[in-house]
Amino acid sequence: MPTQAELMLILPELFLLGMTCALLLLDLFIAPQRKPMVHFLAVAILLATAVLTVRDGGVALESVSLFGGLLLQDTVGEILKLAIYLVTAGVFIYARPYLQARGLLKSEFYVLCLFAVLGMAVLVSAGSLLTVYLGLELLALSSYGLVALHRDNVQASEAAMKYFVLGALASGMLLYGMSMIYGATGSLDLAAIHAAAAGADRSLLLTGAVFVIAGIAFKFGAAPFHMWLPDVYQGSPTAITLFIGSAPKLAAFGMAYRLLDSGLGPVSEHWQIMLAWLAVLSLITGNLLALMQSNIKRMLAYSTISHVGFLFLALANGEPGGYASGLFYAISYALMSAAGFAAVMLLSRAGFEAEEIDDYRGLSTRHPWYALLILFVMASMAGIPFFLGFWAKLAVLRAAVEAGMVWLAIVGVVAAVVGAFYYLRIVKVMYFDAPDSEPAAGEGPNAAADVQFRWLFSVNASLLLVLGLAWSPLMSWCQRAFGV
Repeated sequence: MPTQAELMLILPELFLLGMTCALLLLDLFIAPQRKPMVHFLAVAILLATAVLTVRDGGVALESVSLFGGLLLQDTVGEILKLAIYLVTAGVFIYARPYLQARGLLKSEFYVLCLFAVLGMAVLVSAGSLLTVYLGLELLALSSYGLVALHRDNVQASEAAMKYFVLGALASGMLLYGMSMIYGATGSLDLAAIHAAAAGADRSLLLTGAVFVIAGIAFKFGAAPFHMWLPDVYQGSPTAITLFIGSAPKLAAFGMAYRLLDSGLGPVSEHWQIMLAWLAVLSLITGNLLALMQSNIKRMLAYSTISHVGFLFLALANGEPGGYASGLFYAISYALMSAAGFAAVMLLSRAGFEAEEIDDYRGLSTRHPWYALLILFVMASMAGIPFFLGFWAKLAVLRAAVEAGMVWLAIVGVVAAVVGAFYYLRIVKVMYFDAPDSEPAAGEGPNAAADVQFRWLFSVNASLLLVLGLAWSPLMSWCQRAFGV
């Protein structure tokens, strides 16, 4: 039986679960004209959960095992959960005007997102293969429903089917790998697996590790397991793409850390090589294919694959310093990705999706402030000094060098240079190309976004420069989480 102390330690997750179920029931009884209150309640639930996460004045300093090892409470998990809650709250604010203009603002959006957030919280705190899989499936099933939210749209339905079929295949591979690890070690507990790995059947354990890494690579969208990502990103409503392209990447990092370090740490010399080659494939595939895109959502999708490659540089380090760099990169990317897709939503309006790069022609003359903010976003993603993305890339490249993989760091540097081209192409279009036509009255960002959206986007994009100039506290926080 769980103790009162254990229940108090998971109070944020219990609160999130209870309030999400209450919100689901509340939607049945409120009048249609009061439906907008669901948005404010959903944001309030996430902010309250974030406050409960840091209710003691800071995140946990020591790792605590809960419920017989099923869950862990430590600084890494608390930082990731706090970031997930805040990023998702931002997603809700971004999504409201976009979905409302298209008749897609339904309570189901908020409920599915909140259940996905609960799955992420379980995933990043997992202490057992059982809770890893439960958290992952709760996240995945909610994501499938979100992608299919616009069910009358053929492109969205096709994206949802691809996501579901390939996601089921990846989940099966991950589960198969977990079964092999259980067969080799005789335990589902990650700490017990870590202790037994040194004396376990190496062939069975490493075969299981291969399948587990394949599952991790799929959830990240790493090449060659990236087939679903461009179609899902392009086919989904941009508000949904914004969600699945930001917060779940934080959860995927938490899952990778739990499985690889907490569970398979003793065989790190084997999975480090696998991750290194996955990083190379992701950097090459993502950047080369992004160069050829004219659709900005598809370009950002392929750029996500290259960003996953950079994140794998840190994971391939296999040491606390590398994981700290990976956590720093994951948080930085979540902020950049949210701002990148929000820029698309900012310029969209009912009947027009600003998804083509040519749609940004001459933006600096029509809306100079928004053009400047988008410049911040693209410069940070490209890794231009001294934006946040520059320090994030530098941190993971240093992690690769410290692991003795200088060749991998060189590949990363070349990939960063290549990647800068397609990001700066958008800046060039905004500042140096003339618009095809003048927008009609009432069109443009002011018609597409409400005050909350515009303020949040301004803060989000400006943070990429502010944190780039003052990145040290965030990096120190990540390093302390891993005892560096």
